[in-house]
This record gives sequence, structure tokens and C-alpha cells, in this order.
Amino acid sequence: MTHARIFLSPPHLGDKELEFVHQAFESNYIAPLGPQVDAFEKAFSEYTGIPHCLALSSGTAAMHLALRHLGVGFGDEVFASTLTFIGSVSPIFFEGATPVFIDSDLTSWNMDPDLLKAELEACARRGRLPKAVVPTDLYGQCADYGRIYEICGRFNVPVVVDAAEAMGAWYWWSESRWHAGANARAAVFSFNGNKIMTTSGGGMLASEDRDLIAHARFLSQQARDPFPHYEHTEIGYNYRMSNVLAGIGRGQLAVLDERVLRKREIFDYYYNSLKDLPGIEFMAEAPFGRCNRWLTVILITPRQFGVDRETVRLALEAENIESRPVWKPMHLQPVFVAANGDDADPSAIVLAGREIKHRIGGKRRCACRVVGGHVAEDLFSRGLCLPSGTAMSEEDLERVVAVIRRMRR
Repeated sequence: MTHARIFLSPPHLGDKELEFVHQAFESNYIAPLGPQVDAFEKAFSEYTGIPHCLALSSGTAAMHLALRHLGVGFGDEVFASTLTFIGSVSPIFFEGATPVFIDSDLTSWNMDPDLLKAELEACARRGRLPKAVVPTDLYGQCADYGRIYEICGRFNVPVVVDAAEAMGAWYWWSESRWHAGANARAAVFSFNGNKIMTTSGGGMLASEDRDLIAHARFLSQQARDPFPHYEHTEIGYNYRMSNVLAGIGRGQLAVLDERVLRKREIFDYYYNSLKDLPGIEFMAEAPFGRCNRWLTVILITPRQFGVDRETVRLALEAENIESRPVWKPMHLQPVFVAANGDDADPSAIVLAGREIKHRIGGKRRCACRVVGGHVAEDLFSRGLCLPSGTAMSEEDLERVVAVIRRMRR
């Protein structure tokens, strides 16, 4: 008998979402903009404590608008986490700049503040600081914002937090608790179908900077100037969220705390069921925050466990259970050509967005730099994301655990 598919992180919808969607249909606001969008932005601001919010078509769109507002362009560098999803960094190339990929630390798996500090100091000596720093909150765990904000503030470099995976996560700083993304120049959130809260597709740009959000809002609506006809003095984009999807977002936000609680219960189940196995480690919770546990992630050391991460993944797949390796670091992606972070002269790199130096098999490759990389590479080689959907039953969890325990040799 074939068991039902267990997905990695499927959507979990309820009655509230349908209620708001019905309101959108009844009001005849279907296209982008409308009362559901306004209400979603307001509720999002109230939940996160970030005063100005802009609902958009994706988290990538939100990142693009943030970097565009900050004036990122050809000849600039933007520092970013190497252990991340490509949507976090592709907007750097949209604007013609070059990414500098920073390795992870072992505490949070996010951007290493020590490497960030050393590289900013090196850039300052060269008189060429980056235009922005983009740390990712990996798998719902906040980066070490306290240190990152202090370091970047010293060099007057703005921080744009990629909090795409971190709705409902918190961190402690200056003796206060803050939601993921708070206190940055801007924060980016994603509501893709597999996130802890979803609008099927969509994102949010949030900031304490009213002007940043106002400019991003203008750009997201094709940068149409206030004339009765269509007049444009800037190039804009079609990036707004639809009123229907915003209704789904309002319903999802209303139950977010319950979803975080369930995600953490799922992590606890896996931890208590597998912690005795040699060669199995879990992504730790950093002492400076509270992770939403969007996905439960384990590290598998083959010498101790007996088989490697890929063997376990395939065994789960054979039982109709979806799992996935940890993000492949950006500096290892075939689309990028990484210069050595210690030896490269950044001014000698032809920047990615406008001119490509390398072609392999007819495909363009983009220039970048990398600082460190070994930690992220190790996490990728050993890391496996386990099914973590909030609607999982205890029987589902038992199925996953049973397969992993069988693989122990």
C-alpha cells in the first residue's frame, strides 16, 4: 500500500482566510490594491511592530525595491549571506551590482558577524564600502542583529534583513524583544506557498523609514506620476499584491502564533525521537532569539551515523516523504564566478549586472566575491530539512522518524 505523500511544508488554511477572500469578491476588488491590502498592511505592522509596510507580489520584489531605493547600482557591492535562497540576492544583479557572499557562523547558521566586521574594515581601508548588507534569517532563526547593526552602524552601511522565512520569530537586543527584521533599514518577508504563513505567493517590505516605503510604493505601481494621463519620470514595476491574496494573508496572520507553536512542537518531537542517534545533530536555537522553527533541520555525519544525508533523503522519498537538503551556498551555485575573498581586488571585478566575463556552455555566469564559505559548505553537505507542515499528524511524524531510525547502521 502506498502511503499518502508527506510534503515538506504545505499550506495550512482555515475558515478565516475564506471569509476575507469572500469579502474581496463581494467588494469587487480583485486586482491589486483594495481594502484587504490596506487591512493586511495595517495588521502586519501591528504584529511586527514595524510601522510602515507595503504588500507586494513576492519577497524578491520587496528586496528589489529596497535596494533600488538605497541607490544600489553598477559599480556597487552588496554584502549578503551565502547560505540563502537565490531570491535574496538576485535583486543585487537586477540593479547591476556585485554580491559579496559572507559565510555562516556556527551559532545561528546565519551571517557571521566576525567575518562581516573584518570585511567591512578591509573595504573601509580601500575606500570602497558596500551599499548595503543583507543578512538572511535562515529557517526562521534571526541573525545576530545586535552585533550586525552595531558593526554596520559604525560604517554607516544600511542593513536590509531577509526575514523571508522568519515570520513569528523574535530576537533580544538592548534589553527588549523585537520581531524579526525590526530596527533594520528595511526588512523583507515572503508569503510563498511553503512559508509559515502564506498568501500562495506574495511578500512584504517593512521599514521604520516612511520615505523608503512611500518611494517603494510608488515604484511598485509602475512609478506612475500624479497626472490624469500616464506620466512617468522613473522606471517602475508591477509589484503590488492583489486584494484577494491580501485576504488570505489576513487570515494567516490571525493564526500565526498557533502555527509557530505547532512548528516548535514538531521540532521537539523530532528532537526527542532522534537525539539519541550518533551522527545526528539539530539546528540549535541561538541564545539571542526565539526561532519559529519553520523547518526542522538536522545534520547527518556519515562516519557516525553510517550513511550520508543524500542516502537518508532518498530513503524518505522511497516512502513518499519529501525532505530537502539545506540551501546550497550561493558561492557554489554554477551561475556565479567567485573570486577569492582574501586575494581578490574588488575593483578588478567586472560587475555582474551589466557585463559578464565568463560563459560556459552558452550560459552567462555572474561575478561575485566570497568571504569564508567553509561553514556554509559543511552545513549544505550534511544538512537535511525534515517535513514540518503544521497540519502533520503524529502518525506522519512517526513515519518520518521510523525511516531515519532504520537508516542507522
